[in-house]
Amino acid sequence: MDLTPVPIEDAFDLHPFLPQEIAAAAAAYLDAAAEAGLVEVRLIHGRGTGRQRDTVRRVCAAHPRVASYADAPPERGGWGATVVRLR
Repeated sequence: MDLTPVPIEDAFDLHPFLPQEIAAAAAAYLDAAAEAGLVEVRLIHGRGTGRQRDTVRRVCAAHPRVASYADAPPERGGWGATVVRLR
C-alpha cells in the first residue's frame, strides 16, 4: 500500500469516491485545505441527480472552516462543482 501524501490543491474531484464516502472525504479535504492555507477551493461532485451536490452542501453548511459556498461559475464546472470560501 502506497501511503504517499496526496498534495492538497485548489480542486478536489469526488467522482472516485463511493456515495457513502462523499461526506467524510469532503470534510477531510476541507480541513486539509484550510490547514494548507487555501482560501478558496472547488469540490467537483458532478451534475447527475444532485444527490452528491446535496451531500457536499450539507457538509459545507455544517463545517466550521467554511465561510461560504456556491455553485461554481460555468467555466469552472457550473452546478457540477461547488466553490467554497474557507476561513
